[in-house]
Amino acid sequence: MSDDTKATLDALYAHGTEFRSVSSGISIHCEQLRKAPGVVDARNSGTTIRLMTGIASLLPSETTLTGDESLMRRPMGPLVDALKGLGAKAQYLGKSGCPPLKVSGPISGRKTEMRGDVSSQFVSSLLIACSQKVGDTEINLIGSLRSRPYVGITLQLLSDFGASLQDMNGGYTVKGEQTLRRDSYTVPGDYSSAAFPLAAAAITGGDVTVKNLDRESPQGDRSIVELMGKFGARVTVRGDSVRVNADPGSLHASDLNVRDTPDLFPIAAVIASLAKGKTVISGGENLRQKESDRIATTTDFLRRMGAKILARDDGCEIEGVARLHGAEVRTEGDHRIFMAAAVAGLAAATDTIIQDTESFAVSYPGFLRDMHQLGCRMKVRK
Repeated sequence: MSDDTKATLDALYAHGTEFRSVSSGISIHCEQLRKAPGVVDARNSGTTIRLMTGIASLLPSETTLTGDESLMRRPMGPLVDALKGLGAKAQYLGKSGCPPLKVSGPISGRKTEMRGDVSSQFVSSLLIACSQKVGDTEINLIGSLRSRPYVGITLQLLSDFGASLQDMNGGYTVKGEQTLRRDSYTVPGDYSSAAFPLAAAAITGGDVTVKNLDRESPQGDRSIVELMGKFGARVTVRGDSVRVNADPGSLHASDLNVRDTPDLFPIAAVIASLAKGKTVISGGENLRQKESDRIATTTDFLRRMGAKILARDDGCEIEGVARLHGAEVRTEGDHRIFMAAAVAGLAAATDTIIQDTESFAVSYPGFLRDMHQLGCRMKVRK
């Protein structure tokens, strides 16, 4: 139950969704969407504001969506333009193409198009919204789809809840006014979060097992399992668990493309910084439009820690070193930079100070607890 999850729950509650705590998790019921009584605050969650923009376009009333300072820099233009193509009205309240914005519907058009190379979240938002609008919808994607596995997660979820969609060559056809219903659903473990403790084992010569990971999951970040092996760590997959261990100094360089797995970039760079040889990480052009410019923030903290790293437009080049050293790190409030820097600090000769005490809660609030349980020494000083 992370900050991003809570932001989504609060936004849905404002639109008429009922939530009730039960012994196994949360009971969710929505009879009908309604106008939000106030501004919808997505906080730091790009996923939330993009999915909720699609939801808001289903209503005849006007919805104002906003977020924190970081979210104000995240692009929204392609999604908003695609919704306009279906009949939505939208107005940017600050910088054009970015939050905050006002949206109203209801969308009713039969065909729209959108760039597919900016964010998979735009596609997911359209797929969900179009399954609820009046009439069928043809969604045409311009260019190649970026972060395709994340759209795969959305398609799998919609199917699991009874939706019917057709994957066309270069887009999707979605039936309208579909009823989404399911008695129960178990949210699978998150490979994006699991990457951090698994990487910690690889770079320190440790031994970590992460459980509750679905080996058949469409999550793109499931590739962290294969990636660990390519870097030379020992990986054992048994049932729903992944175990990683490595001998100190045994890692070796391995090039990788993060086009479909951009969230792995910071922690992959950490592993590469301690792997013998030269690693080239490519395919991450959209990394500059995340919670921070992740190419810049990752390059900066690793260079401060003694890594031999050079930024590229779509990633970085890294020549592995035998040991990192401690440094003072600024995360720009980015949760994945915080966790990657904390893991890198485990393999540093001196203490690392991270000028951030809370951003990890955005996606992995149990990060510090889990790392403590694994034997890591981390102190929070406020």
